[in-house]
Amino acid sequence: MNFGSAVAEYLSKDFPYNVASDDVFLTNGCTQALEAALTALARPGANILLPRPGYPDYEARAAFAGLEVRHFDLVPENDWEVDLAAVEALGDENTVAIVIINPGNPCGNVFKYEHLKKIAETARKMGILVIADEVYCHLTFGSNPFTPMGVFASIVPIITLGSLSKKWIVPGWRIGWLAALPEIPLKTPSEFYDKIVNLFRDSADKCYKLTNEIPGISCPIKPQGCMFLMIKLDLSKVEAITDDFDFCCKLAKEESVVLVPGVGLGLKNWMRVTFAVKESYID
Repeated sequence: MNFGSAVAEYLSKDFPYNVASDDVFLTNGCTQALEAALTALARPGANILLPRPGYPDYEARAAFAGLEVRHFDLVPENDWEVDLAAVEALGDENTVAIVIINPGNPCGNVFKYEHLKKIAETARKMGILVIADEVYCHLTFGSNPFTPMGVFASIVPIITLGSLSKKWIVPGWRIGWLAALPEIPLKTPSEFYDKIVNLFRDSADKCYKLTNEIPGISCPIKPQGCMFLMIKLDLSKVEAITDDFDFCCKLAKEESVVLVPGVGLGLKNWMRVTFAVKESYID
């Protein structure tokens, strides 16, 4: 079995239909997958809808392809769900697609089935397809189970992006690995996933708890998936700090702790933290 067939069989387990190997396009990491998708959609005057906060590679690839970027907000007070009314208002006849990242990077959210269905229905109403970034698929440990966007393919066309590096915890596996991989998505024992999810659940809980004990920063939503959470910076409670970028630079210089400033993800005065580290590092 080649890896394309293995990926097709793996995806078919979650879908109400079978994915054929011809439906799978293998890429050099998911970065190349999003590049291929955006390049194929690009045409003069076209625009694409991206989440804010989101993964900045989409902005970079859209710019490279000549696609105009229009941002829709994820609402922290509503479990980082999509502002669907804003999505409809953003779109026009030149909109080609909407990008959905689930489980969410950088927010650590997991969209509910009903919300994903509404996204699909909104996209159908607008006449656009959905690019579903699911590189963190099944890395969930909260009350919301992972639902692949592909289950709504009868409503709207879906392009699903995936990666080996996250769920199987093998970052950097990009080149020279195709012949070895068909066994990985199909024969990895469930105990492996259970161990990873349990570790992430404990780390996420601890990171959420400790963050909210620190004056000046807060995390409004406990992460339910992925390996990140977003924390909010309260400038009124910190001294000699101008914004999130300034905070992150000084934290790295003074304490050797590296966070991603929210301004780079589309949300100023927020910061992204990863909890995919040893417990002692979180402390």
